Amino acid sequence: MSDQDPGGSPEAPRPRRRRLWPWVLLLAVLVPAGAAAVAVEVVAGELAGEVTRPLRITYEVTGTAEDVTITYPTWQNGYLSTARLTPRTLPWAGETRTRGFMNGGSFVVTIGASGGSVACAVTVDDGTVRTATASGTFATATCDGF
Repeated sequence: MSDQDPGGSPEAPRPRRRRLWPWVLLLAVLVPAGAAAVAVEVVAGELAGEVTRPLRITYEVTGTAEDVTITYPTWQNGYLSTARLTPRTLPWAGETRTRGFMNGGSFVVTIGASGGSVACAVTVDDGTVRTATASGTFATATCDGF
């Protein structure tokens, strides 16, 4: 048998088709991966700037309660700690300075057995303000998320 068709002419070899799907798949993987890498670099740069930025956080308590306990975060030598105090009278104000950002801080004012009412406020120098109120015996006002 020969490689000729019944008409007697030789059969021409078919040109080899290049497969396109591996290149499409490669692009579909590389483009999102490259975009993600750029996004990570941008976020890392922003966070690096935030870590060294000085912040001032101001805490305030007002109200009629005579027996309160105040609990709030402070920073000493770069470490987060918690301060707890029982002021004799209201209003009360405190301040702490830190570097970097704080997300999820919690400033808690608890009224004692004598009852009354309180309002707490936290102000961060970047403009973040959190407030809360409470009234009654053993009620709690919590300013958080700063």
